[in-house]
Amino acid sequence: MSTSNSHIDRDLDLSNAGRGVWLVKVPKYIANKWEKAPGNIEVGKLKISKAPGQKAQVSLTLSESVLCLKEPGEQNIPRDHRLDVSAITHQTLGVFSHVVPSNSDSVVPETEKLSMEGKIVQKLECRPYADNCYMKLKLESIRKASQPVRQVQQLDRIVQNFKPVSDHKHNIEYEEKKKAEGKKARDDKDAVLEMLFAAFEKHQYYNIKDLVKITRQPIVYLKEILKEVCNYNLKNPHKNMWELKPEYRHYKEPTPNKNIIRVHFSNFFPPFTLYFMFFLMVIFIHFSTIFNYICSMKTCQYR
Repeated sequence: MSTSNSHIDRDLDLSNAGRGVWLVKVPKYIANKWEKAPGNIEVGKLKISKAPGQKAQVSLTLSESVLCLKEPGEQNIPRDHRLDVSAITHQTLGVFSHVVPSNSDSVVPETEKLSMEGKIVQKLECRPYADNCYMKLKLESIRKASQPVRQVQQLDRIVQNFKPVSDHKHNIEYEEKKKAEGKKARDDKDAVLEMLFAAFEKHQYYNIKDLVKITRQPIVYLKEILKEVCNYNLKNPHKNMWELKPEYRHYKEPTPNKNIIRVHFSNFFPPFTLYFMFFLMVIFIHFSTIFNYICSMKTCQYR
């Protein structure tokens, strides 16, 4: 049934609701044979024998056409089976059928038909007799189940696709880099402190990995020195970072940038104006020098 029509109300045919039916459980090998069988052959015979004062005995005998439906190398299945009958209590079970119209393009479209085929009155379980045929079938099923999914296959020639590699490329590169860098040896404590102070003059916070790269010291030895001169931050925004203690913080003052004055001054005056003002300043200094010289000469004459 399509999802679009799943909630549409339909009529249910209850003409066979009073009919009693059996719910039969059959072994898997019988179900596989019946699925392969075409719809126009006899699959078996059901025999019911009842003796006075005893329960009815139900047996199933498979037909020859079903027994012949086997693949090459497949074991034979038992022919005769018994059906153990049990009553249904505290349950109400039914069998329903759903017929979908095959030709939806007809002039008078057919509708889907829902029917109740009957009420389950008894449950039956089909069991084979413990004969040689069943024992061989069971032994074969146990042997197949015990076979491992993965098997070891012996190769008679070298397969390049599965040839093992003694060492991978990234491992070789790492070992070569490690040999080139050499083993980290402990330097003098004062030398390590100088490297740390020089590093902290550039940045205030450092990660332990960065400090190991800068100082090239063992991480255990470096942490011992850091605990003496640094504080370890446990809170954001500089979590897991090291910084110098307040008594060791002597950062260099930033060097003044000479271009700052020129840049800010040039924002107020264009370049041509700057050159003209410089020329006027030179002329003013020149004339002031001459004027001072003349004044000094006149002073000498008056004396």
